[in-house]
Amino acid sequence: MGAKFGKVAVLLGGTSAEREVSLMSGNAVLAALQAAGVDAHGFDPAQQDLHILKEQGFERAFIALHGRGGEDGTVQGLLELLKIPYTGSGVMASALAMDKWRTKMVWAACGLPTPRYAILAADTDWDAVVAELGLPIFVKPVHEGSSMGATKVTAAGQLKAAWALAARFDDLVLAEEFVAGAELTVPFLGERALPVIRIEAPGGKYDYQNKYFTDDTRYLCPSGLPAEQEQALQALVMKSARVLGCRGWGRADLMLTADGRPYLLEMNTSPGMTGHSLVPMAAKAVGLDFTALCLAILEDARLG
Repeated sequence: MGAKFGKVAVLLGGTSAEREVSLMSGNAVLAALQAAGVDAHGFDPAQQDLHILKEQGFERAFIALHGRGGEDGTVQGLLELLKIPYTGSGVMASALAMDKWRTKMVWAACGLPTPRYAILAADTDWDAVVAELGLPIFVKPVHEGSSMGATKVTAAGQLKAAWALAARFDDLVLAEEFVAGAELTVPFLGERALPVIRIEAPGGKYDYQNKYFTDDTRYLCPSGLPAEQEQALQALVMKSARVLGCRGWGRADLMLTADGRPYLLEMNTSPGMTGHSLVPMAAKAVGLDFTALCLAILEDARLG
């Protein structure tokens, strides 16, 4: 089975703030593909130049990079130029989804529900932002994943410090109204949404530490939502992916209010594939084990 893919590069590591997680993801994918008989090799763009993929005879790339320089369209563009088919979204959708602000603008323009927001800068009128969005407010860098540099602000006086923290990661900083409710994530594979996962983090704090390094966060899959509501959320996520131009696989994060209103937060076009990761969990719920999931993602590798 594995032979039909030819020589496969699993791109992992990289130079983003999420390098550590990418190494975990990439090594898990690499082991699964090799166990399935695929001629797969790990390739870390931080250690070797991506241009040599062609010279080394690679015929496909499985992108297990997270964050900037891997999930933002740059690697996808280079692979297009090298004519090496790759997994996941193309150049435009990758770049767009990495930008939380512009993603929200597209969703809002298409009538899809997303929390209200403001862009913060050094000269922002902090009181005006609080008056507009209310408290608490989530402050986050526009281009980082994995909750890097994000803060939940509960008092007006904390807003400037939260902006300063996020600004260490990114020139663009987003303030978003806090939507109280259940935290959900919905992965998709090809044209099909996978089961909804409900996330219950300690103290409601689903941050970098709780995402990857603790076992206190609970993930409920099945989500416990009524079937009709689950299907409506899956349809919303597929629509949110389509308007961004996403393909292959990905995962949308959203909030669901107590009265059943969903709000889209962000789209991940190269989600984690670690032991704690959510796409494998949802795939497992529909009978796809980790290896089968990796093969399905690789099978869908293509050029623009």
